Amino acid sequence: MVENLKKRKRYRKKRYAVPILIIVLLVVLRLLLPSIVKNYVNGVLADIPGYYGQINDIDISLLRGAYVIDSLYLNTVNGNSEVPFLNFEKTDISIEWKSLLEGKVVSEIILTKPELIYVFEDQKPDSVTAAEVDDWSKALTDLVPIDINHLQIREGKAAFVELTADPTIDLYLNDIDLNATNLRNVVRGGRELPSSVSATANSIGNGRVQLEGKMDLVKEVPDMDISFSLEEASVTALNDFTRHYAGIDFAEGNFNLYSEIAIADGFLTGYIKPLLKDSKLIESEDKFFQKLWEGFVGFFKFILKNQGNNTLATKVPLEGDLNQVESKVWPTVFNIFKNAWINAYKGIVDNEVDFEDAEKAKEE
Repeated sequence: MVENLKKRKRYRKKRYAVPILIIVLLVVLRLLLPSIVKNYVNGVLADIPGYYGQINDIDISLLRGAYVIDSLYLNTVNGNSEVPFLNFEKTDISIEWKSLLEGKVVSEIILTKPELIYVFEDQKPDSVTAAEVDDWSKALTDLVPIDINHLQIREGKAAFVELTADPTIDLYLNDIDLNATNLRNVVRGGRELPSSVSATANSIGNGRVQLEGKMDLVKEVPDMDISFSLEEASVTALNDFTRHYAGIDFAEGNFNLYSEIAIADGFLTGYIKPLLKDSKLIESEDKFFQKLWEGFVGFFKFILKNQGNNTLATKVPLEGDLNQVESKVWPTVFNIFKNAWINAYKGIVDNEVDFEDAEKAKEE
């Protein structure tokens, strides 16, 4: 009898020991998991050809099905020097729970204060190969284990920098807020373009940027119908750019840009409509030929400007296969005179291009 009691006690101890050991192992694994994932991600970012990156920390929430990456950066490497390329202050990656009701396991990403710095010289064909671009984009995509269905950007920044220009050209967008939904077509009805994207930002010269559109990103060549506007940007902020490429400086004026683009099965149709309003050139004291060039530009700006609303504008039609999109020269030239002498273009998106136009243009 005593022997049986001893056996029962030993059995009870073994019965509880196994679950306790499993719980201890799970707790230890949970504690080590952030370090394991962090080391893995840093290894991936450090081994991308032509780039080097690291993350500061990772926080994992098993209950939420999410992990948060703190301070991810990726720099381009040129010899012994590094140039900033991507810098994401906070990246929240989680399962999109509402899509589970549709039978889909997809993710959503919230990027807080991400920065992209596009250095023109680093992106020339002889400085970066297509394989290297694929490497860094694939590496970042692989950090998300499941397809992305919802993307949100808060307070982002994108900059275009040309370092060899004198002075350096720095064009940028600040305060980018972007929301893209249903990217993996979890919810798809009879619509041709099931995904939605909207974005706002502030441009160089304190201009207002807005983008709205529909897309189908599941296709190998995405279909889309996008409208874009840039309004009330001070043209003087573009002087470094206009001086470098056109040899002119503006004393005042506003720059506006409106565009609609539709793509169907790799065929694009649309337009770009730039408007320059209330602009004046700086009277330069430079060399004779510089003054002669600015006078020539000023003269044509005067005769091609609509005197009623003081705008210089045109409309550039775009059409063609994505591998060979062409702007139509003669309509563009005619539209300059049309704005000046016939009917001034309005500072709005014209709402005259949609997805069906791209489909018809491709068929024709």
